[in-house]
Amino acid sequence: MEFTLKRKKRNTIIPGFSLTLGYALLYLSIIVLLPLAMIVVNTLSLSWSEFIGIITHPRAVASYKLSFCSAFIAGLINVLFGTIIAWVLIRYDFPGKKIIDGLVDLPFALPTAVAGIALTTLYAPNGWIGQFFDFKISYTPLGIVIALTFIGLPFVVRTVQPILQNLSREVEEASASLGANRFQTLVKVILPELYPAMITGFSLAFSRALGEYGSVVFIAGNMPMKTEITPLIIMTKLEQYDYVGATAIAVVMLVGSFVALLIINFIQWRINRKFNY
Repeated sequence: MEFTLKRKKRNTIIPGFSLTLGYALLYLSIIVLLPLAMIVVNTLSLSWSEFIGIITHPRAVASYKLSFCSAFIAGLINVLFGTIIAWVLIRYDFPGKKIIDGLVDLPFALPTAVAGIALTTLYAPNGWIGQFFDFKISYTPLGIVIALTFIGLPFVVRTVQPILQNLSREVEEASASLGANRFQTLVKVILPELYPAMITGFSLAFSRALGEYGSVVFIAGNMPMKTEITPLIIMTKLEQYDYVGATAIAVVMLVGSFVALLIINFIQWRINRKFNY
């Protein structure tokens, strides 16, 4: 009996598991954990009161609210329209489809500074698009959301696309044959299959938006307490050689991002459990 259990246990382990696991943990430690740990270590030279004073400064708090809220709103927008774009690219054939599919990846390849300059040119009060609005888009939180939506869209589209490719149209036809209308088919058949991918795409777009600097710094206007994002405050402190202050604010962003991703992953786990994935 003991021999059988040992043999069964040995056969369930992929050959080389211990070695590959060791390499994986070592790689993650060097590339991810060590740099993140250094951010925390650099703040140890501060006293607790000094640390609290830096991270709770009104200018820093205003930047936290702007960065997290803008990233969250941009993520929601990308989930909605990114899913629609993925649906169109998978479900329909039309002239120029491959070109549009390639344009989705353009924010990946385009330098963020170039994207920021282009968006500012478009949405400035005298820009090609901004001139048609009675309110300002550039140099406002709205402009920041637009920039973050631009850079985050590919994450949602490319995450949802493979799920739609594997989702057979026969499932939709079966739903229709059972008497479901289009809305019921969408809500009860299609969306439950897409929820995990949509949440994953949102988390990727949200995380990317939180740390975005290049495309936002041009269109934001960088007005303290109004349109100043947290990455800009960090860069400003680094330029002033205030490395400890920069890392203190970076710790807040690190902890906030980690908590936000934990919440997103928990929601995804609940959805997966609900729909038995």
